[in-house]
Amino acid sequence: MLERLAEIEARFEELTELLADPEVLADHRRIEEIGRERSQLQVIVDLYRTYREKETALADARALLEDDDEEMRELGRDEEQRLAPELEDLEQQLKVALLPKDPADEKNVIVEIRSGAGGDEAGLFAADLFRMYQRFAERQNWKVEVLNTSAAHSGGFKEITFELNGQGAFSRLKYESGVHRVQRVPETESQGRVHTSTATVAVLPEVDDIDIDIDWNDVRIDIFHSGGAGGQNVNKVATAVRMTHEPSGIVVVCQDERSQAKNRARAESVLRARLYEMEREKREAEESAARRSQVGSGDRAEKIRTYNFPQDRITDHRVSLTIHGMPRVMDGEIDELINAVSADEEARLLAAAS
Repeated sequence: MLERLAEIEARFEELTELLADPEVLADHRRIEEIGRERSQLQVIVDLYRTYREKETALADARALLEDDDEEMRELGRDEEQRLAPELEDLEQQLKVALLPKDPADEKNVIVEIRSGAGGDEAGLFAADLFRMYQRFAERQNWKVEVLNTSAAHSGGFKEITFELNGQGAFSRLKYESGVHRVQRVPETESQGRVHTSTATVAVLPEVDDIDIDIDWNDVRIDIFHSGGAGGQNVNKVATAVRMTHEPSGIVVVCQDERSQAKNRARAESVLRARLYEMEREKREAEESAARRSQVGSGDRAEKIRTYNFPQDRITDHRVSLTIHGMPRVMDGEIDELINAVSADEEARLLAAAS
């Protein structure tokens, strides 16, 4: 590990020198690339340098244990007791920092929420999940942009697709993909019986043109009149766009914008994200029969979480975590849930690497 860290520090210094090179300074794209790589290494280098400082201090403290003066030996023992746990913690942080990074972690995300089993209640729950992620994004100072909606009769959503723009968005939300289950008494339930409904969440990294190449001869594009809300212009002018990628069968519809060009651009963005995710899953399946690990599979058929309103209980089934405080969770305070799943994945990767 220490050899790898020394190599990373050397690369960090090399990148720092390049940022002062006149030839590099004349190339804005090169500056951006170098700056991005240097920024990614900065955290590891800072940890490594702190580790070395603590390591030297601990060696000095242990040297005091051999001193003839009892007070100096006592000082050495105190310092050893303080520094040893700190050094152990830094070593663990470095191991985590050196784990292979998902290249999509820093990307923005496209989130698709679809109502599942449960009729009108499932549509209402889909709307609740959208608000939960919207409030979470606001707490992170991320930008939220709705790409497409399909309203349910109940006032909820049959489907809603939206984009979250913010640093590290995919790294925070990628484990939210899967089936979310809700247990509560619907407002229309006169007998007070608890109903169980579901909604499916898919979290896709936003991709650029260079990330995936689309043969547009394979894509059928249909323009039609929007059926959603938005005023006379949206409904009377053909602005809605449907893209069908015939080889994969993926269909994307965007109709919330008044402009056909904007709907087309949004549909293309979602199509790229879906195709990119399909390729990721295919590649992971080829690399490992287990598709990374259970927690990281993002399998849309996997029930990942249950929201039990009568008992004020939220359970993440992947890590056997149960917490309480439904109002705050539905208001976007989901860091505890996200952190638990992320930490479990880190532990799995560390175990696999050891």
